[in-house]
Amino acid sequence: MKGNRGIVITGIIAILIVAFLGAYRLPYYVYKPGSADALNPIVEVADGYKSKGDMHLVTVRGGRATPIQWIIAKIRPYHEIYPLDQIRPKGISEDEYFQAQLQMMESSQEAAKVVAYKAADKKVDINYDGVFVVQTLKGMPAEKKLKTGDQITKIDGKKIKESSDLIDYVDGLKEGDEVSLTIKRKDDILTKDVKLAPFPSDPDRVGVGISLVTDRSVDVDPEVKVKSGEIGGPSAGLMFSLEMYDQLTKADLTKGYQICGTGEISYDGKVGRIGGIDKKVVAADKAGCKIFFAPNEEGAKDSNYQVAKKTAKDIGTDMKVVPVDTFEDALNYLKKLKAAS
Repeated sequence: MKGNRGIVITGIIAILIVAFLGAYRLPYYVYKPGSADALNPIVEVADGYKSKGDMHLVTVRGGRATPIQWIIAKIRPYHEIYPLDQIRPKGISEDEYFQAQLQMMESSQEAAKVVAYKAADKKVDINYDGVFVVQTLKGMPAEKKLKTGDQITKIDGKKIKESSDLIDYVDGLKEGDEVSLTIKRKDDILTKDVKLAPFPSDPDRVGVGISLVTDRSVDVDPEVKVKSGEIGGPSAGLMFSLEMYDQLTKADLTKGYQICGTGEISYDGKVGRIGGIDKKVVAADKAGCKIFFAPNEEGAKDSNYQVAKKTAKDIGTDMKVVPVDTFEDALNYLKKLKAAS
C-alpha cells in the first residue's frame, strides 16, 4: 500500500510540474516566425480580377512565455525573448494591448486602400475622426492622464484630424507648457490638462509622452472587404496595398509567383520599418515564397532590407529579397518581372 501511495504522490507531483512548465505565464514575451498567409481569401474587392499567383502577408508569432517556451526560445534560432515591460507598458492589460494592435492593423488597411485605389485611378474619399492613443510613455506627463484607446479629438480647442496635427502643434511649444486635450474614452467626453516634458530618449524634444495612430475612415468604389481576423499591427500595409491594386487592375501583377513582403504603408505610399523582419523571412521561405519585399529605409546600414538579406543568406534560401522605399518601388518591380514559367 505504501508503495502504491508513493507512486500516486510521484504521479501527482509530475503532473503539477508538467502543468507548471506548460501553463504558467512568465513576465516575458517570446517572438518567433509566424505564418505567410495568402491575401486572396483575406482581401476581397467587389468584382475584382483574379491572379495566378498570390500576395502574402507575413506574421511574427508572439505571446507570454511559459517556462517550456522560454527554454525553447533560448535554444532555437530566430526566437527572441523580451521582458514584459518592454512590450506592454505597465498598467496596460493584455486585452488593451491586443486592441491597440488591432487598431493599428485597421489603420494600415485604410492607408492601403488610399494608396492602391489612387494608383489604380479609382474613387477614394478620406474622413478624419481624430487620433487614438496607442500607448503612453513611462515617466512622461501623459502616463497618469491618458490611457491606451483614448481618442483625442481636440488640443486647446483646435480640432485634431490626424497625428501630424497634434505633433506639429506641440512642436511649437516648450517644456512646462500645458495643453488641454479633449478625449473620448468609451462613452465619456473628458478634458485632460497635460504639461509638456522632454523625452527621456531625446531631451531636445518635448511632448506629453504618447504614441498615436490616426483614426480615419476611407470610402472607396468598388467596395473592398478585409478579413484579417485577430492579426494585429501595421506591418501588412504594403502587401494589402499590392493585393488591392492587383484585384483592381486587369493585368496579373503576381505573374504567377508567390510573393511575400512586409512594411508599414503611409497614406502617401512610403514604406516604413517594422519589427521582427528576420522571423518574417524565415516564415516566407517556409511558405515557398519566391519574392520578399523589405523596407529599404533609404539605404540605411541597419535597414530592414539589410537584415532580411542577411537572414536569407544565413538560411540558404533562393527567395529574392527586394528593397523598397515606396509602394511605387514594389509596383514597378512587379510590372517589369517576367512571368513565372
